[in-house]
Amino acid sequence: MIFEAVETGGRGTNAFRMIEQTLSEAKIEREQIDVLAVGLGPGSYTGIRAAISLAQGWQLARGVKLLGVSSAEAIAAQAIVEKILGRVNVVIDAQRNEFYLATYEVAPDGWREISPLIILSRAAIQSRAEAGEILAGPEVTKWFPSGRTFFPRAAALAELAARRSDFVPGEKLEPVYLRETNFVKAPPARGAK
Repeated sequence: MIFEAVETGGRGTNAFRMIEQTLSEAKIEREQIDVLAVGLGPGSYTGIRAAISLAQGWQLARGVKLLGVSSAEAIAAQAIVEKILGRVNVVIDAQRNEFYLATYEVAPDGWREISPLIILSRAAIQSRAEAGEILAGPEVTKWFPSGRTFFPRAAALAELAARRSDFVPGEKLEPVYLRETNFVKAPPARGAK
């Protein structure tokens, strides 16, 4: 069963309340859910981890099938809805003045990946903007004024998932990270004066 996806509304959203509301509005029970699609990022570290954890828990409790979809794919699918066609560079903030970039050829009936997700400097993305290439993604105009701002929508994620069957066990769902995680030990606390 497929039902309309619901947007989270950002930080501080109570996921369990949102799930209850969505199920209630759709007039379905938890037991009727067969498949869950979860966004794997790149994106908010905490949000993606929370979404994956919730999906893993649901699979343990109910035995549902799980699918993971990258934010870049969801943005490419959203480009069709936004009628942004041709060569589209999906740009997502990677912090540290760097950006995730994946390039797609977008047509009215679908898209295909031209180059996979990589991390590039701001200057490298700027050179694409100066060459007249289409830049699209969340908050892209903050750095590149000629870009097109839109977000990976839950409906695009659901539509992508509806066409797939590459289900995975919960423990195989992994966030999209291209950068190695580094932890730095905090210096010892200074004594109070």
